[in-house]
Amino acid sequence: MGFAVYDYRKDVRNVLVTPQIRSRFLKMEPGQTAQLHSHDLGHEIFLILEGRVEFEIDGETEVLGPGQMCIALVDQPHRVRVLGDEPMTMYLSVTPHIHPTHTPRSEDGKPLPHNFMPAHAYDVEPDMEVSVSELVARQVHAAELLEALAQTCAAVQQEMGNQLETALAEGDTDAAIAARKAMWEALYPVYKATAELGEVWNALAPRINQ
Repeated sequence: MGFAVYDYRKDVRNVLVTPQIRSRFLKMEPGQTAQLHSHDLGHEIFLILEGRVEFEIDGETEVLGPGQMCIALVDQPHRVRVLGDEPMTMYLSVTPHIHPTHTPRSEDGKPLPHNFMPAHAYDVEPDMEVSVSELVARQVHAAELLEALAQTCAAVQQEMGNQLETALAEGDTDAAIAARKAMWEALYPVYKATAELGEVWNALAPRINQ
């Protein structure tokens, strides 16, 4: 079986939801407006596929049509309003996707209390056979693992960073490459563990909203 292929004309939903990224096709009706909000951790990319829409991002407005794209960076308040008499369909992605994914904003742009959404808001079915107690235990374990890896990583960055500087100063390219490799090999597990922590958190946080 081949990989999944998605069509914006029928797959109007979240198609990929992970701690690293949430991507979806979204359809909005004429005159519909999304609430002003921002994202604490990541950037959101919008690509218009059909219709016309007015974007407000960080106080600035632009009108986009099919084939055009815009980006709301982390902490930039933004919202959309569909223009004309036709529905609007877009592709959007948010990176990373960590609950709470949205911070509502007042009309003057001030942050409001975080908006923790239930899992089904992102087309995710929670595994209710896993208890909250088990999820909490997994959360603590993932955090402890990340802490240990981060401590190891910090030590390696210090040692190999010094070696990298020395190698570059001495013109020793091979030694510099080796130092860089060691720095990355210590950094990579931290990123992996961070994603694992986010995955457990994304399973735990919405349980309060079920």
